[in-house]
Amino acid sequence: MEKNKPGRKAGEVMCEVLIEQAQKNKDILVLTSDSRGSASLKPYAEKFPEQIIEVGIAEQNLVGISAGLASSGRRPFAVSPAAFLTMRSIEQVKVDVSYSNTNVKLVGISGGNSYSDLGMSHHSLQDLAITRAIPNLEIFMPCDQFQTRKMFEYLAQSDKPAYIRIGKQVLKDCYDENIEFVPGKANVLKEGKDTAIIGSGETLNIAMEAAEWLEKDGISAKVIDMHTIKPLDDELIDEISQEYQQIFSIEEHSIFGGLGSAVSERVAQGGKAKLKIFGFPDEPAISGKQMEVFDYYGLTGEKIANEIKKILNS
Repeated sequence: MEKNKPGRKAGEVMCEVLIEQAQKNKDILVLTSDSRGSASLKPYAEKFPEQIIEVGIAEQNLVGISAGLASSGRRPFAVSPAAFLTMRSIEQVKVDVSYSNTNVKLVGISGGNSYSDLGMSHHSLQDLAITRAIPNLEIFMPCDQFQTRKMFEYLAQSDKPAYIRIGKQVLKDCYDENIEFVPGKANVLKEGKDTAIIGSGETLNIAMEAAEWLEKDGISAKVIDMHTIKPLDDELIDEISQEYQQIFSIEEHSIFGGLGSAVSERVAQGGKAKLKIFGFPDEPAISGKQMEVFDYYGLTGEKIANEIKKILNS
């Protein structure tokens, strides 16, 4: 399959994988907070009505019940809008999931700026910052349908608690069905000799577009898919922070506490590279259509490429 062509929504692929896994393992359960529609889980609910629990708009209960089920040997996937799952129920995540190390998969749907026109209450631009600071949580962000499939196949077998952020967009394909997914091991999508751009999830296509714009001006940029935010691929970051004088990260998140912060924490321990973080500034994000908001904050391939050129030429 040709890459960078329109693919599918991550939620649709998640639903397919969960149906396949639930057929094999009756311990797999899905719990939702009045969110099965927006999570593309209606086919799962129709096929496995005995393996889905609707708790209503009660995210704290969602996480607590999931942790109790996990403690009883079940394998729950708690699916809820990321803005509420990682804010309203964060104490339950910290105590019931993290401290107790229970096998709960926390799936934050409509993450980042997906609910762009619904305002700050629905924006999820701090979720990585708070989940990164909680022990025992793996953190993942899939970038396309193929990676989503491999990731959820892994999650269905893993005994570790995790937070997974997915968005609402139809994702362009960055990979094909032969993709290998290794937790904590980033993938290099494009080699480059002048600089490196690190993306994750839905911003990976922006990183690829920026690299294409730079290529037109003779600048060769390596593009890295950091699909696992925690544990981070420290080895690859160490490598690029020694190889390049300047590197860049792009994220659909506040510039504080997310992917860029994670990378900078590692670079500061011994790398020589400077890091520029492209993300949402320290202010309530404006409301509007998602791509309009991205454009407003300069988070497009062309605008990021222009900023990179300025920095590299300064």
